[in-house]
Amino acid sequence: MPLSSHRQFDLALAFAAESVEHTMDRLLPSGDEGEARLFEAMRYSSLGGGKRLRAFFLLASATLFKVGAHSALRTASAVEFVHAYSLIHDDLPAMDDDDLRRGKPSCHKQFDEATAILAGDALQALAFEVLAHEDTHGDPAVRATLVAELARAAGAHGMVGGQMLDLLAEVRGSEERSIGAITRLQRLKTGALISFSCTAGATLGKAGDHSRAALAAYAHDLGLAFQITDDLLDVEGSAADLGKTPGKDAAVGKATFVSILGLERARAQAGLLARQAAAHLESFGEAADLLRQATDFVVARRT
Repeated sequence: MPLSSHRQFDLALAFAAESVEHTMDRLLPSGDEGEARLFEAMRYSSLGGGKRLRAFFLLASATLFKVGAHSALRTASAVEFVHAYSLIHDDLPAMDDDDLRRGKPSCHKQFDEATAILAGDALQALAFEVLAHEDTHGDPAVRATLVAELARAAGAHGMVGGQMLDLLAEVRGSEERSIGAITRLQRLKTGALISFSCTAGATLGKAGDHSRAALAAYAHDLGLAFQITDDLLDVEGSAADLGKTPGKDAAVGKATFVSILGLERARAQAGLLARQAAAHLESFGEAADLLRQATDFVVARRT
């Protein structure tokens, strides 16, 4: 049963999560040899939790271009491996220093810091191994493009660069308290991987520039709406709902959309961005209904 057969977002999201979880489980290493502790840490941190929104965006965009499920699921798994690696490293004492992730102990608390670092490194490497394999797509040029685009989204000009800006913002304090600075930070830290997820379906389907541009614009606005909602949840959410420690941004004096705009303006801005994101999908017609529904979910979620 393809993702496109689901018309309701919640059922489609659950289907996407279950499908990509099965693929990830198959791709992750296992065994009782000397590296078994590393394998266990990789599996602990990447399986059995999370909404799999990035995977959903990729699978839903892939349906627009009739991409085969096998190719889409492998590519979605690669995204989730990179995301899992980033969460492991984010939680380390040298970064956000969080003991809780997805409602259970962070990787460095469950194992140890060295194992957590290695598990993150190995998950990142696995993501590119999966993308480069011929099983992901028969055209080597498509595989090369996927590798290059994910590397850009995850690297110094994407997620990792955004994390550096986030760390600097804590040190510089008021110097970074502008909406422009926060928008750029989050566009890199959170938005770059979401953008890859939304446009990779077009890459797999060898779509034209117009389709890619529409999905990139959708991802840009959706990514910002996603982060503003995250900032709201950090203020208003509970550890039980979030599966991580709330209130940490305010505790360290970190500038966020909420600290700059206030709760109500931030909530209104997230809604505006979600509506703008949906409008970018007009050219795809009814085929993009699930992606449209995702914009409502992103701003209404409580986790």
